[in-house]
Amino acid sequence: MGSRHRVGRLSGLRLGRLPGHRLGRCFGWLWAAYGTSALGTWLAFGAFPLIALQVLHAGPAEVAALSSAGSAVGAVAAVPLGPWVEFRRKRPVLIGMDLLRCAALLTVPAAFALGVLTFVQLLLVCVVVAAADITFRAASGAYLKTLLPAEDLLVANARFESTAWTTTIVGPPLGGMAIGLLGPVATVVADAVSYLLSALGIRAAGGHEPKPEGRAGRRMRAGDLLDGWRFILADTTLRPLFFNTALFNGLVMAAQPLLAVLMLGRLGFTPWQYGLAFAAPAIGGLLGSRLARPLVTRFGGHRVLVVSGSVRALWPVGLAFLGPGTGGLLLVVGVEFGLILCCGVFNPVSSTCRLERTAADRVTRTLSAWAVTTKASTALLTAVWGVLGGLLGPRTAIGLAGVLLLATPLLLPRRAGALPSEATPEPAPGGG
Repeated sequence: MGSRHRVGRLSGLRLGRLPGHRLGRCFGWLWAAYGTSALGTWLAFGAFPLIALQVLHAGPAEVAALSSAGSAVGAVAAVPLGPWVEFRRKRPVLIGMDLLRCAALLTVPAAFALGVLTFVQLLLVCVVVAAADITFRAASGAYLKTLLPAEDLLVANARFESTAWTTTIVGPPLGGMAIGLLGPVATVVADAVSYLLSALGIRAAGGHEPKPEGRAGRRMRAGDLLDGWRFILADTTLRPLFFNTALFNGLVMAAQPLLAVLMLGRLGFTPWQYGLAFAAPAIGGLLGSRLARPLVTRFGGHRVLVVSGSVRALWPVGLAFLGPGTGGLLLVVGVEFGLILCCGVFNPVSSTCRLERTAADRVTRTLSAWAVTTKASTALLTAVWGVLGGLLGPRTAIGLAGVLLLATPLLLPRRAGALPSEATPEPAPGGG
């Protein structure tokens, strides 16, 4: 155990136990809840754009706005929630965010059934779901860190990553078939039910979660909203990783609405083909998540982080050459497979790095700031690429995003920093 611990420290990442190691009942329920909600999300993959296109007859700019404006406003709404959640028990927050997302999504089929569904309502639902999603992810990261010892974090994150890609393989084809048979609104119902089941699973986990120590009795100040960003920017490893993640995710996601317009519109792909094009390559994510820990054991966390983060940037530019028919479908599958394989390795290593480099009493604020920035940058870039798609055409805009992605490896951390102590002091209240 001693030598393995030293290798993990030197690489900037503690190594997890063997994949077959049990992580406990509470983690099992948390894992099951995650898998259920992830499957529901992928069943509804593309449902909102299709509802906008087929039911509300929206154009490309409005479809892009569902992702951009909804995520941007949702990210702003989530900013005060990070500091608020930090000093509260995380399990009730997780349950509450699941129930909120369930309720918001159910308003869509209800309004559709009554014939009163509008684009504004879709946008508002996107805002609520985006804010709840950021808060849930931040709280779940903090909950996971209190639930497991540090040496198990990489195994846990790899299992989440593996589950994410497994549901990606299964969900879109099933969702595509459901959309073909029942329409996109039916998959929104499935997504809402998945959040309800997730809430029940987290509640069933039971156990006693101690109340976090901290600012009892002190009112939150405006400066407290910036704590998460201060923690990130003060860390020499998290800072470049933060900017790399925000730019990479933003550019990849900005091209997705344009890719949907190109494939489902001009190139004439059917919804099931569109779903298959993103489901089949998810096998690469499943493979990558299984490789993450063996690669870290052999080469060290920092090297795996940098290499996988660099190689993943090489693939998306290939989507600029997308054409119709079987050849075009195979091109999308090939590009997405390479991209997702690299992301399957990168994501659990990156997530574990973030948790290990963040003290337990600031995890929620740090992860919330991270998610808010990622959502906001994605929203901004999606809006910009929506405009570029209208001016230059979807194909040219997709190619431009791919070219810019080639520069993102320059933002990856160049050195593996020493792991900080859990006892590092917080910034002064209000930002000093």
